[in-house]
Amino acid sequence: MKTKLTEELELSRIVHGHWRLAEWNLSSKELLKLTDQVTELGITSFDHADIYGDYTCEELFGNTLNLKKELRKKIQIITKCGIKLISNKYPERKLKHYDYSYEHIVESVDRSLKNLKTDYIDLLLLHRPSHFFDPEEVARAFSYLKISGKVLHCGVSNFSPLQFEMLNSFTDEDLVTNQVEISPYCLDNFENGNMDFFLKESIKPMAWSPLSGGKLLDPPDEKSQRIYKVLLDIVEELNIESVDKVIYAWLLNHPVGILPIVGSRRIERIKNAVDALDIKMTLEQWFRIYTASTGKDVS
Repeated sequence: MKTKLTEELELSRIVHGHWRLAEWNLSSKELLKLTDQVTELGITSFDHADIYGDYTCEELFGNTLNLKKELRKKIQIITKCGIKLISNKYPERKLKHYDYSYEHIVESVDRSLKNLKTDYIDLLLLHRPSHFFDPEEVARAFSYLKISGKVLHCGVSNFSPLQFEMLNSFTDEDLVTNQVEISPYCLDNFENGNMDFFLKESIKPMAWSPLSGGKLLDPPDEKSQRIYKVLLDIVEELNIESVDKVIYAWLLNHPVGILPIVGSRRIERIKNAVDALDIKMTLEQWFRIYTASTGKDVS
């Protein structure tokens, strides 16, 4: 169930995503119960970002961890920084933009530590690449955060291979992962060179929106309907009971070592992702899903 990103960092193969945590409307005790259930399934890694829930989700999870302080040593916290949203919490902002200045990265981490009620973050990611980006300044922030013990490991999210290599050439320690969108509906990272780059560099990517925001469970357009039909066929062939298990298996079977992020409060949905770890599909089944997405045979 665990997978090594480096010799020092292990994450659970399935990650619990807290993007919509504020929408779940759970009390701290209810969230603790869910967190206990999730960890009992072997999921110990939790994905956050400073901006999630209009800057509220980290604190919601921190309040929950405060109810059971011993839980912190058993889990890995992932969070992100770099996006500045227009928000009532920051009335001086007039425009959504990115900020990867030394000061903003360090201030963001300090806020995250306070909100999460912890003294270290296992994995810090830059949320998105920026058109205005000084890699020397980012590397300086990463170095300070690691030396101070506030951040144990660093990575990125939504970066291209060139952007990853560029930043990696400036940092003291290698970036450990890239969190990108991967699903049968979204094949962008197969087409932009990222999957080949991950294999070449032995990087295990994290996959956000593996169910494509629910499109693959309740298909609204021709493309998703095309994929859904093939998924249903494979559900029957594999003699399993749900489409989401096939989707997670499609991700988990790929040799790159994808870590899907499951952003659900429903324990049965989360358990389906864990169950998919044991599902093996044939190479032809895998490509049937891929070609259903593209709408054409591979060339």
